[in-house]
Amino acid sequence: MSGDRAPLGEHTAHAGLVLPRVGLGTYALRGQEGADAVATALRNGYRLLDSAFNYENEAAVGAGVRESGVDRAEVVVTSKLAGRHHGAEAARTAIEESVLRMGLGHIDLLLIHWPNPGRGLYVEAWKALIDAKDRGLVRHIGVSNFLPEHLQEVEDATGVRPEVNQIELHPHFPQVEALRLHREKGIITQAWSPIGRAGDVLAEPVVRDVAAAHGITPTQAVLAWHVARGALPLPKSADAHRQAENLASAQVVLTADEVTAVTALGRTDGRLKAQDPAVYEEF
Repeated sequence: MSGDRAPLGEHTAHAGLVLPRVGLGTYALRGQEGADAVATALRNGYRLLDSAFNYENEAAVGAGVRESGVDRAEVVVTSKLAGRHHGAEAARTAIEESVLRMGLGHIDLLLIHWPNPGRGLYVEAWKALIDAKDRGLVRHIGVSNFLPEHLQEVEDATGVRPEVNQIELHPHFPQVEALRLHREKGIITQAWSPIGRAGDVLAEPVVRDVAAAHGITPTQAVLAWHVARGALPLPKSADAHRQAENLASAQVVLTADEVTAVTALGRTDGRLKAQDPAVYEEF
């Protein structure tokens, strides 16, 4: 088996969190239309939803869960702490507000959205997530856009290792070293913007060849590449048919050579918006 390929199956973190192979991104899914899209996704079989304070849709996501008819216990609902709330008291209140807005009793997975290293408060924010877990407001905690040094610092400071790191990951930015490190530490790697710039990635001859070989769409080929590598993609769609297609990609098994060929599309300047977590600040 290639080192760029992981065994198929559910994702399990070091502290027991179990996640499916594919989740639903909810960025820009707002209001009743957003709630309807979430409910449709759950009826289509999704069991992992990704939201954030800064997406301004926590209420819509919560409503979609309630309206879906799917057992709440089956659904993993995620939100993220915004950069402007990294201070201890601000974080405590923001987390409580997120739980109240969702109206689901608790949040299953809470992440720090960005480390914002210029402020130097992400350890304080991490302690607030640990406290929220201790208080029963959230079940599992992790981070997003953290570099290896950020991961190490929060663990050294608290003795608690994140269960998830959600990072930019797509064929033009394959994050080989991050995936390897996360696997070694038992951290689940989630992929935001898993298709990258769709117009560019989906037009790549390699991607189209893989899709043709399996009788699937180019989007499904890219999502299957994520699954094969052990990453958990979070594609966003409000369309029921596309939602079902995206979820079905988890069942597509690529060859080791196909995975390697798609990974080789990586670029040194592959980030979508030059959002380097070493310097980028998100509030």
